[in-house]
Amino acid sequence: MIRLIGSQKRLCDGLTRRDLLHVGSVSCLGLGIDAWERRMAMAATGAEPSGGGALDLPGFGRAKACILLFLFGSPPQHETFDPKPLAPAEIQGELKAIATNVPGVEIGEGLPRTARMMDRLTVVRSMTHPYPLHGVAYALTGMADYTPEIEAKPRDARHRPFLGSIVDFLCSQREAAAEMPRNIGLPWQFGSKSTLPTLAGPYASFLGSDHDPVWTDFTGSGTRVVPKLTDQQTEQVLDPFGGATAGSFRLSSHCQLPADIDRLRLDTRRLLLDQFNQTQRLVDAALPVRALDRHQSRAWSLLMSARVREALDIQRESVATRESYGPTLFGQSCLAARRLVESGCRFVSVFWDPFGPFGGSVWDTHANHFPRLKEYLLPVFDQSFTALIGDLEQRGLLDETLVLCTSEHGRTPQIDSKPRGAARHHWSRAYSSVFAGGGIARGRVVGRSDAHGGDVADVPVSPKDMQATAYHLLGFDPRTQIHDALGRPHPIAGDGRVRRELLA
Repeated sequence: MIRLIGSQKRLCDGLTRRDLLHVGSVSCLGLGIDAWERRMAMAATGAEPSGGGALDLPGFGRAKACILLFLFGSPPQHETFDPKPLAPAEIQGELKAIATNVPGVEIGEGLPRTARMMDRLTVVRSMTHPYPLHGVAYALTGMADYTPEIEAKPRDARHRPFLGSIVDFLCSQREAAAEMPRNIGLPWQFGSKSTLPTLAGPYASFLGSDHDPVWTDFTGSGTRVVPKLTDQQTEQVLDPFGGATAGSFRLSSHCQLPADIDRLRLDTRRLLLDQFNQTQRLVDAALPVRALDRHQSRAWSLLMSARVREALDIQRESVATRESYGPTLFGQSCLAARRLVESGCRFVSVFWDPFGPFGGSVWDTHANHFPRLKEYLLPVFDQSFTALIGDLEQRGLLDETLVLCTSEHGRTPQIDSKPRGAARHHWSRAYSSVFAGGGIARGRVVGRSDAHGGDVADVPVSPKDMQATAYHLLGFDPRTQIHDALGRPHPIAGDGRVRRELLA
């Protein structure tokens, strides 16, 4: 007797694990969610343009892949890409501005390597939105508004699909199943290595957990105690983002074969699964099973494909290349991201997120602002980011790989001198992001903040505009609508629009 049983187990620490087909007491690799739920999703979810085809703007479909670098906690615009050398000391801060290789453009002195690479980048100094919160979901989805009560609720019905999940879903509508996952998250499931609750943001919402990122794990450990966030922090955090042993990346443990199942046993189970599917087609011809086959193929490829594992194996790179990215988790994650897109992955996310006690690694500098920036955050970012851009360019991949480096918001113009090491707090009225490759202009500064870096003075750009521009460059009309389980249409980029100013 064949029984189909649902399971609450998770694949890749976020994907619903492919349920097991039970043949008597023997389980076979099967469905990710039960057949009824999938069919409901198939009926409810569709994608259609809200009007027109490819937009009449340059660069449509130029990017074959996207690498998202997300700096959780939010870097300060003043010490990175929007210094204010003429502002008073309580605005300008301890770090000064330096010239870049683009005439007339200055950035923070903590980014000397980036300054020498400015001619490959576009900096947006006029990012803006109304929510100075750790709203990763707001920054990376098309949701219209935000409330902090859903920050720790990844499956709350108010969420909207993550940028990478939408790319995965839209690709699945027009392409055959791929050997490489289209949507991978590094270095591990977002927020899973800290004392914080699981954070929302990089999930597929109503598209279904099959379009969540496939998460990896990192086998290395931290080698360096990073500067504390506050004087009250008693833990000495060996943070791998500040320094890491020569570890490796692998698919999360739930993507591996169980220890008691060898290749022969798994092949037998797949044969039984194929027989089940053939029977299902005969008795249920009115309900298509093409989507079920796609989910099963994805699960199978994760288990059996050597290509994914080879792409994640950064030890295949030369010592010189690994060292160029820096001996840190952020640097080695950037290297793995390059290898993944080189191997055919469509969307790769690298999250620089909390490790250990809250504040152990993030950019959320409510205290100890300048020591953390000088001794830890800026040097690591400067080396890893420029290594990624330079490596992509050297390999001929930069023109076809879109790189988005962003965060939830920025930080206050006015320095708070009360905490030791000073502080800048949450600020979303004006902040900076940096983009490169895949049809993005080179050597350009878009937008302008006021004299104190507190408000946008020219060309406001929202997170939704960033998403719309990314979709355009990846070959998707940002006016495309997807439908939730109730049939309601949602534009993939919310109210965002493609920003011509960013395009080459």
